[in-house]
Amino acid sequence: MNHIKKIIFPLVFFLSLFLSAQPKIYYVATNGSDSNTGTKDQPFLTITQAVSVVSTGDTIYVRGGTYSLNTTISISKDGTSNANFYLLAYTGERPILDFSSMPFNSSNRGVTLKGDYWKIRGIDFKGAGDNGMNISGSNNFIEFCSFYENSDTGLQLSGGASNNQIINCDSYYNYNPPSSGDPGGGGNADGFAPKLDVGSGNYFYGCRAWQNSDDGWDGYLRPSDDVTTTLENCWCFKNGYLKDGTASFGNGNGFKLGGGDSSNVHNLSHNFILKNCLAFDNRIKGFDQNNNKGSMTLYNCTAYNNGTNYSISSPLNSGKTLIIKNSLVLGDYGSLGSFAVQEKNSWIISYTVTPADFINTDPTAAYGPRKPDGSLPDIDFLHLASTSSLVDAGVDVGLPFIGAAPDLGAFESPWTNPTSIENISSLPTEFKLEQSFPNPFNPETVISYQLTVDSKVSLKVYDLLGREIVSLVNEYQQAGIHNYQFAILNSQLSSGVYLYRLTAGNFTQTKKLVLLK
Repeated sequence: MNHIKKIIFPLVFFLSLFLSAQPKIYYVATNGSDSNTGTKDQPFLTITQAVSVVSTGDTIYVRGGTYSLNTTISISKDGTSNANFYLLAYTGERPILDFSSMPFNSSNRGVTLKGDYWKIRGIDFKGAGDNGMNISGSNNFIEFCSFYENSDTGLQLSGGASNNQIINCDSYYNYNPPSSGDPGGGGNADGFAPKLDVGSGNYFYGCRAWQNSDDGWDGYLRPSDDVTTTLENCWCFKNGYLKDGTASFGNGNGFKLGGGDSSNVHNLSHNFILKNCLAFDNRIKGFDQNNNKGSMTLYNCTAYNNGTNYSISSPLNSGKTLIIKNSLVLGDYGSLGSFAVQEKNSWIISYTVTPADFINTDPTAAYGPRKPDGSLPDIDFLHLASTSSLVDAGVDVGLPFIGAAPDLGAFESPWTNPTSIENISSLPTEFKLEQSFPNPFNPETVISYQLTVDSKVSLKVYDLLGREIVSLVNEYQQAGIHNYQFAILNSQLSSGVYLYRLTAGNFTQTKKLVLLK
């Protein structure tokens, strides 16, 4: 008997260590209390309390409803590449962090994200006295969030923020009141701003910025230099107007691509890469150099009905380039410097673009709600008609296309919109099944995988006895990056370890996920 005890004790000891090290799940709800334990049945009231107790790998679920707040939520804990922090809206619910009771003040930000490796999804940030969210951390992932009616830029990246991904987010109706530095008001509030002392490698995908009093995107620098920002499949419209539709006193540009103080006497460079981006109805300019001295690359961009559609004409620093290819304008294109490297743009191919080249020139649908997964709405606005000579008129720049050659402009014909973050940039080079996140989970987790070629895909969940629990995917899918949101709402599944298996052609891979109730 003593021998058996000696064997069992170490097993129990190491099992307890394993269980104690497992990531935890905490809940926040409008009817919670910060004296609670943070469980689903005893949720916290504030995100601040939840942040104070989490460890790397933990998940905070925020239940739906409006949270009336008057102090900044500060997040400074650092995760790692292998153990992120997760701040997520509870499945099927939309929390609104309403800071409207905050006075207008540069220190009154809604959320300051100073930490690294946070994944934040599905939350609204409204009415802060400055930025809705200010990110100075790095390697964060912000998805399907909205920033609106804040008293400065909706989402600002500065303070060295680098390698952050902003996916499928909206920023709109942001307006700063008059102040000593801006006596007219409206001159500082952008939609998205990787600016000032921002770091490099920040990436925006599937984002929209509209009716912000200053600019849609602003890359103005002080003192950062030679940083790079990439925008893909982003829409920017009616900036320079207030929520009620009247003109603001702000700059009113769509994509403002950098610059610096005093006409940029320091020759600061913000290297911008824009792919499949759309600018329309902005009061002053659609694609604006400002006084940026860095490289700017525009592939398959569309401009329509901006005060000036394209305005990039000032000389660049030595070694910097302006490259514009496969881009499109309905109307006058504007002004581009003679140093621009151009190919297959609509204004250089001896073709007059008219409304007949498009399925629809009414922008109403572009304001519409996103799909349930957060991706942009399906619209036919400024999609080329099948009869247009601009179909298949472009040159291969490394972006996916349909037909003999790329179309001109932001949309391929026949038109489709990417789902979530599928098919971002170039195609994957290997089949791969990612670890689900968050893990452990309750009630949802996201399973990501990548396909190098079009494949018949099977994605299934099993218990540890090998019994099939559910088939998530059973269809032919295009090459690219795919995400599947697996939720167990109203499920009879018990807590425990499960397996999920991807089969795509001859590729098969299995990983574990843990359900904690």
